[in-house]
Amino acid sequence: MEPTLPASSAGVQSQSGPEPGTSEPLQPAMPLRPVASQSRFQVDLVTESGGGGGGGGGGDGQKGQTPAAAQAPPAAKDRGDGGAVASSPASPAASAEPPAAAEEAKGRFRVNFVDPASDEQQPPPPPSPAAAAAATSASSSHGHQPPSESMNGYPQNGDTMMSEGSLHSSGTGAHHYYDTHTNTYYLRTFGHNTIDAVPRIDHYRHTVAQLGEKLIRPSLAELHDELDKEPFEDGYANGEESSPAEEAVSKHVADNKGVVKFGWVKGVLVRCMLNIWGVMLFIRLSWIVGHAGIGLALLVIGMATVVTTITGLSTSAITTNGFVRGGGAYYLISRSLGPEFGGAIGLIFAFANAVAVAMYVVGFAETMRDLLVENNALMIDEMSDIRIIGTITIVVLFGISVAGMEWEAKAQIVLLGILLIAIVNFTVGTFIPANDKRAKGFFNYHGEIFNENFGPDFREGEDFFSVFAIFFPAATGILAGANISGDLADPQLAIPKGTLLAILITTIVYAGAAVSVGSCIVRDATGNLTDAIIPGTVTNCTSAACKLGFNFSNCATNKCSYGLMNDFQVMSLVSGFGPLITAGIFSATLSSALASLVSAPKIFQALCKDNIYPGLHVFSVGYGKNNEPLRGYVLTFFIGLGFILIAELNVIAPIISNFFLASYALINFSVFHASLAKSPGWRPAFRYYNMWISLIGAILCCGVMFVINWWAALVTNVIVLGLYIYVTYKKPDVNWGSSTQALTYLNALQHAIRLTGVEDHVKNFRPQCLLMTGAPTSRPALLQLVHAFTKNVGLVVCGHVHMGPRRQALKEISTDQAKYQRWLIKNKMKAFYAPVYAEDLREGTQFLLQAVGLGRMRPNTLVFGFKKDWRQALMKDVENYINTIHDAFDYQYGVVVIRLKEGFNISHLQAQEDLCTSQKKSAHPKDVVVNLEHSDADSSKPSSKSVSETNSPAVSQDQKDEEDDGKASTQPLLKKEVKGPSVPLNMTDQKLLQASSQFQKKQGKGTIDVWWLFDDGGLTLLIPYLLTTKKKWKDCKIRVFIGGKINRIDHDRRTMATLLSKFRIDFSDITVLGDMNTKPSKDNTAAFEEMIEPFRLHEDDKEQEAAEKMKEEEPWRITDNELEIYRMKTYRQIRLNELLRENSGTANLIVMSLPVARKGAVSSALYMAWIETLSKDLPPILLVRGNHQSVLTFYS
Repeated sequence: MEPTLPASSAGVQSQSGPEPGTSEPLQPAMPLRPVASQSRFQVDLVTESGGGGGGGGGGDGQKGQTPAAAQAPPAAKDRGDGGAVASSPASPAASAEPPAAAEEAKGRFRVNFVDPASDEQQPPPPPSPAAAAAATSASSSHGHQPPSESMNGYPQNGDTMMSEGSLHSSGTGAHHYYDTHTNTYYLRTFGHNTIDAVPRIDHYRHTVAQLGEKLIRPSLAELHDELDKEPFEDGYANGEESSPAEEAVSKHVADNKGVVKFGWVKGVLVRCMLNIWGVMLFIRLSWIVGHAGIGLALLVIGMATVVTTITGLSTSAITTNGFVRGGGAYYLISRSLGPEFGGAIGLIFAFANAVAVAMYVVGFAETMRDLLVENNALMIDEMSDIRIIGTITIVVLFGISVAGMEWEAKAQIVLLGILLIAIVNFTVGTFIPANDKRAKGFFNYHGEIFNENFGPDFREGEDFFSVFAIFFPAATGILAGANISGDLADPQLAIPKGTLLAILITTIVYAGAAVSVGSCIVRDATGNLTDAIIPGTVTNCTSAACKLGFNFSNCATNKCSYGLMNDFQVMSLVSGFGPLITAGIFSATLSSALASLVSAPKIFQALCKDNIYPGLHVFSVGYGKNNEPLRGYVLTFFIGLGFILIAELNVIAPIISNFFLASYALINFSVFHASLAKSPGWRPAFRYYNMWISLIGAILCCGVMFVINWWAALVTNVIVLGLYIYVTYKKPDVNWGSSTQALTYLNALQHAIRLTGVEDHVKNFRPQCLLMTGAPTSRPALLQLVHAFTKNVGLVVCGHVHMGPRRQALKEISTDQAKYQRWLIKNKMKAFYAPVYAEDLREGTQFLLQAVGLGRMRPNTLVFGFKKDWRQALMKDVENYINTIHDAFDYQYGVVVIRLKEGFNISHLQAQEDLCTSQKKSAHPKDVVVNLEHSDADSSKPSSKSVSETNSPAVSQDQKDEEDDGKASTQPLLKKEVKGPSVPLNMTDQKLLQASSQFQKKQGKGTIDVWWLFDDGGLTLLIPYLLTTKKKWKDCKIRVFIGGKINRIDHDRRTMATLLSKFRIDFSDITVLGDMNTKPSKDNTAAFEEMIEPFRLHEDDKEQEAAEKMKEEEPWRITDNELEIYRMKTYRQIRLNELLRENSGTANLIVMSLPVARKGAVSSALYMAWIETLSKDLPPILLVRGNHQSVLTFYS
């Protein structure tokens, strides 16, 4: 422990900074961001020098300050980042530290923040304490603080936290030193020296966003591990590694200057009102009142409002459940229900907004054309004029959009003003005396007209639902504000407040307008002043018009041109100044078109950024301060222009309304789904929602879709379903914590708990395997074979025992867990990965045997590969290997030992390939760490290994795997031909590589030979049956071999055939082995004796005491007495191997009963020799021993 601090004053002053004594403020540089696999800190114990270590900290007063620091202004003393200055190594005070100060400094440490960008450069020379204090004083006097400090609102004293924004770097310095007592990256918590951070919002950010900087809290390793080692090599605490997109964002702090952000009025309220108020208010509302009457018209408006209000409440709940980015409805749905629904809705919602531009522009162009027709000023013809006017209009709107959101917002305000003036103009007009307008049906407010128009009068095939279908598209503008969520200053406040208020205001205006026109205007009028009468003089005229002095009774037989039922321009008639209504129509259409023209690219950009549809990623690029999607604007422009040129939107319009309704339905369903999933992360700040009301809203939206247009609803559902299937098939590599995941977990938990209350039954038995693979990528053949008989049938858990240094093993476990589970999923292996740390193989396997699984979902069969290299390995490892079999039987597990003649492990081949690949890609080859387990070649060096209980090494390629972690390959594990500088494979490795993929191929018309010698409960027979139910093995026939007596072969065959038929298991042949107990050949016996010779004790040739001592030290040795006792069992294994080679040498697979050795009686070496002898020189063989509980039954 060094007595002094060798660093400058918290790295505040850099080489390029101002000279000491100048008043130029220190400029904060770009915050340093650690990257993965690089230490963020180097922690060393330090003591506090009398001159510089103790000073600042606010709460410590003047203790330990240098004279220069003591003279600093109070502001500098109070601040934790500038008030205390570490003394120079040359400082006299540093060498005179009293023992009390050293004792007091125990536990204090220094954090060295490393700048990865300048690792080859030298750190700047530390300034003197006086110079640093002067610079600090100068900066403090000018009031400059790091941005993050002024932002966080914490008191600026010794207890304050420094964010990454306050780390000053010159760009040439390599290290920035921080004494955690005086200048700490984290809080000097509660007056004590610790890097333990208090709660702060910046720790929970995903990226360095515009709202603040991402800070990284200390990991457990940083707080918990020893200081004399580097405990935290990963760049991110708790495994919170950011995605590549987040890495790109985190490299720079966002420059907020010039970014336009809108409040709830301009950003949401204005846009929603303009969209909802559309042309429907001025052109169609009076017609709806004429058909439906005032009462049903209000019901139509009320029903539409119910749907939109429920959707608004659901939208408010989602938007207040966390930070909302750009993307509107797509963002809300995708983050709630996942990328499948979000991707489907996002695409059609963006397309619907793009086509809606054409709809609104054509509406504007048709109004202009009508004006031209009235004034006989047509340019070409009616259809061509619509196209010309529409093209010019969309070009102007496109220009406004490209000019920027600020210009677009200003245009919306102007259009809203015109629209409001038009509404006021209409309202005022209803009170102006009608006079000459009476002949056209306008009589001002009269109770007679209200009573007559209150009831419905449907004509020309119209009914309530057709009228509702015509009105409802007017209510589809409620997401106009949410669609630009990325441009809102506070989406969580703005969207709920603006959307709900817009719904309320527009509903009141719609209802008021409906009552007004229904109380002022009759349904039919001729427009002729000659129809005026004296009230009461016409006997057959009882209508309201007759009572008010006009007889329009001839409209019952002849089509009239005026009145609610006939004239779409009655609001212009009623208004005080007719042209203002026309201006209102223009305003409504243009504002809706402009809002859609802005919304569509924003939604599409958010969709493309998530890369759900890889081919569309080009449209994710943004430009300028506001990240404007210019490419999206161009695409939307051409889509809108194309539909404008068609000029026939009567078929497209219903589909667009249905697209909007599908979005509303899913937003409502998202709230219901999130509430149903009971995820702890579902905590909306907006409380006025109910999951069941949201469900009703979703059902209503779906119902309205079919009411508006049933075939359009079907088309919409087919498109959504098709996109959903596509995205589900593509499986985008995203994880947004959707409610779908939460509900999946909840369902799995509930079913697992329910399953625990059900007793096991033999009919429902299924092999659930604990498969000791080590790293799953290193033994593909072992995993594929087991997966073949457990897929969609039983559980598979890939066990991996890590041994060696504890710190390294725990780090490997934390990285391997997600990596290998992702690999299993990508390679469509329905299995789980379970790593464990243990001192040795046996202990780790015991942990897994006892702890793996959940309730009834736990393994019942231990599966591992045969230890092929057992004769060259340490016998301690062989002892552990055999003892795992005994342990499995003790825990009532079945055991399966699988042997492949070539072996299973290809990890050394993977290491060669990856090494060549890394050398080809980079001038600096990456480190390839090969962790040997029980190696085929040599397992006599167990230090620092990652150990599995199979026969071969597990390879860990940390750097390569970390890079490819997020994109696990679904390609074959090893390519047979590697381009570039590859190491040629020897013949053994070529055979091993070929064998590693043999279970991936269809097996063809072969045989599975079942040697069911001993009744273990039926597992030996059940596994081959399950194999034959799979596609790759279905052409293989089962042949059964059993032991018997020569004089009872036919009887034994018939007995077994009867048993198999009762078990309903098909077989092609049954062979009874009558000569199984015949003595084996002398050559094979001699080969066995030669194999076990190195492992024998030969106690007869030694003194008794020496023999006993050797047996105690090496319990695996074979005694002469043991060999004699089990001679017949030994002969049986040798003879069985002869019979196996004779009868099953060409089989695709052999399944045979595993011989059992009694604990404490049969040595490990002898048991291993039995298994070796029994299974050598054969096709792939499974040695199976169930737990002697029935797994087959012939009862129904």
